[in-house]
Amino acid sequence: MSDFPDLKLTGYSRKDGRWGFRNYILIFPLHSALSALTRKVVDEISNSDVVTIAHDWSGEIDKDWERISRSISGFCANPNNFATIFVGLGNEVEKQLIDSALKIGIDNHQILELSNLGSSVNLIAAIKESANKFLELSKAVQRIPAPWSALHLGLECGGSDALSGITANPALGVASDKLVELGSTSVLGETTEILGAEHLLAARAKTPEVGKAIVEMVARYERSVNYEGIDMRGAQPSRGNIEGGLTTLEEKSLGAAKKAGNAQFTGALDYAIAAKQPGLYMMDTPGHDIEQLTGFAAAGINICVFTSGRGTPTGSAAIPTIKVSTNTPMFKAIPDLIDLNAGSIADGDEDLKSVGIRIFTEIIEVANGKLTKAEVGGHHEFSLSRMYNTVIS
Repeated sequence: MSDFPDLKLTGYSRKDGRWGFRNYILIFPLHSALSALTRKVVDEISNSDVVTIAHDWSGEIDKDWERISRSISGFCANPNNFATIFVGLGNEVEKQLIDSALKIGIDNHQILELSNLGSSVNLIAAIKESANKFLELSKAVQRIPAPWSALHLGLECGGSDALSGITANPALGVASDKLVELGSTSVLGETTEILGAEHLLAARAKTPEVGKAIVEMVARYERSVNYEGIDMRGAQPSRGNIEGGLTTLEEKSLGAAKKAGNAQFTGALDYAIAAKQPGLYMMDTPGHDIEQLTGFAAAGINICVFTSGRGTPTGSAAIPTIKVSTNTPMFKAIPDLIDLNAGSIADGDEDLKSVGIRIFTEIIEVANGKLTKAEVGGHHEFSLSRMYNTVIS
């Protein structure tokens, strides 16, 4: 792979040893009732480095509490955040979430509670004051040369079509392989999307234990769905996939697995759990695009490449997300959503390696500060992944 350009990586060194490629000021609502308020604040500040999200969690502790807790705390502690402003009602459950986030590592934070400030007007004023303070502080932080181990890449696809497994996905695999070779971390998600191909990934595991964990990850997911009386294998591909030209589950799964290139798998991760050392990993995430991005962000992933054949308009408030089209017509149709076109492979204008090098180059340029189309468009989607039915009394 000597044809790859000799690029340098820069970033922001965090106190806990991790690296960020952005200096976001995250305003995080700790209750669903505060989501609209934080959105109002971000709109009024109108600075792309100040971000927020909306969610539907309202403080309940149920069977999904552990999953929700590590999703929220990990997201708030993502190393792309220069500072996190926790906005809450003021209760013990929220304090647990904040404590969990601080244990992971946050360089700067502030806690603002409605119960202490007395009114939403006072709360909004306090959030603005805090955000502007952190913005000024962030200006003094300079990018510095970063090691390749600083980069944690998320591999995602959504709205797959007949060309996904032929163009964008294997080209992304080329870029992923190079980054793993250099000492970075690359994480493949979407457990349901590799159904039937898990044995091929397991065969590339560094140890038998890792291979067994990958196979069991898929089997566990399928058992949980079968328990509900749903035939996952019979329900795939989805209607959108079929409209895009995919005809079988085998086509979809083999194509999705191509994002992980040919490197060996270092380990298997539970949802929203961070990798401890560089290498290629499989994370147990749903196939739902936004839930996967949330889990990636909670696991400390600091950049993502998202391939699409149907033009899925998805991004993250914590991770710069590079969108790659699998076909040229879609790239031309929505240029405001897509960063790179891998359809040139199907057109006969490029090969997998040349597009893989373009994706690799784009990853480094975005890590070094280039804005993605999702960032420019303000795509800050967020979804809390649940394994059980939520009961609200």
